[in-house]
Amino acid sequence: MPATPATLLDASPLPAGPSGIRLVVTDMDGTLLDDSKRIPDGLWPMLAELRRRGVLFSPASGRQYATLHRQFAQVAEGMVFIAENGTYVVRDGVELSSDPLDASVVAGVVRTVRRLVAGGADVGAVVCGKRAAYVERTDEAFLAEVRTYYVEHRIVEDVTAIDDDVIKVALFDFGSAEQSTAPALAEFAGTHQVVVSGEHWVDVMNRTANKGTALRGLQRALGITPAQTMVFGDYLNDLEMLDAAEWSFAMAGAHPEVIRRARHLAPSNNDEGVLRTIARMLGL
Repeated sequence: MPATPATLLDASPLPAGPSGIRLVVTDMDGTLLDDSKRIPDGLWPMLAELRRRGVLFSPASGRQYATLHRQFAQVAEGMVFIAENGTYVVRDGVELSSDPLDASVVAGVVRTVRRLVAGGADVGAVVCGKRAAYVERTDEAFLAEVRTYYVEHRIVEDVTAIDDDVIKVALFDFGSAEQSTAPALAEFAGTHQVVVSGEHWVDVMNRTANKGTALRGLQRALGITPAQTMVFGDYLNDLEMLDAAEWSFAMAGAHPEVIRRARHLAPSNNDEGVLRTIARMLGL
């Protein structure tokens, strides 16, 4: 059974600090960030100490690489960014891996979104390329959501006619993505990943693409084992990543499936659960 936040921090049977940890990977929204989308102030001195100890810290998010790089600009040198739910991995501006979608799949997903909209659904597509994200909707409510995750975005007339490598199609549903938009994408689920990545977001990617695949590739490249890896997540797009680490933590309040899949439970994102757990486990 997963540990509770109280036992993890106070009377935990876990070792106080596994000295072999070499890689810490964390989801962003609902995990590292609080509900106001803020990075805890204590992260910056902790990152300096992790670097001094030779521990690599890697954000792993559905967010765009440009967005992640901006958020960590002051410490980005040498950091590996697992962006777009694992479809695009970059270090120091150099692509380490990517998994682009076939253009016919992108067009098919966009057609599905257009049919949903024609039927009255309040949903919009974000076609995620390596250089930028592309949208057709121009209303401020939708664009405000896009700006949060995609600082490099462009409004275009037809998102299926862009000149970029598309690595993911993200759909924002103003209702419930899990109950409404995801079921409408059932025709793609047999051949591709249709992943609910948040209350309002669902992503379509290649079946081979997820945060776990990206993390395992990074582990192989760096010679780091699952036993040397600590991972934090809260939603369904984090499941495969949790499987790639022996020190896997679901946040308190995470999706029930994430809590079942993780080995341990960390305090919530609003209680700085990632920082408190790293400090507890590594003796910082």
